[in-house]
Amino acid sequence: MVMNLSRALPVFSAAFVVLYLAATHFNLALFTYHPAQGELEFLTRPPKGGAPAMYWYGWIATAAVGACVVAAISLAVPDRLAARVWPGWTPIIAVVVMLAFVYLLRGWFLPSIGLILK
Repeated sequence: MVMNLSRALPVFSAAFVVLYLAATHFNLALFTYHPAQGELEFLTRPPKGGAPAMYWYGWIATAAVGACVVAAISLAVPDRLAARVWPGWTPIIAVVVMLAFVYLLRGWFLPSIGLILK
């Protein structure tokens, strides 16, 4: 078994985008930042004092930690099995996740398109 970055980085990349999509869709933030209060709280917390909470940093951290775990597990896969996985899945997964984001955020795009077409 060879433990190297050329094997773990494509797995990290594919896992990160999928986990980031899940973290944003289900609001699975590792921490929440409240900019008006200057507070940082562990896990997802509701907004405080009528000011919005920032979850983006927590979503990034959630996806990064999860992708590191998946990449580390991938290093334990025997070389003969890992060689059977096509490396071209990484960009395909990224494009599929981008399309999923466009679908999930269609409410932001559709009104803009209506304004452009008028």
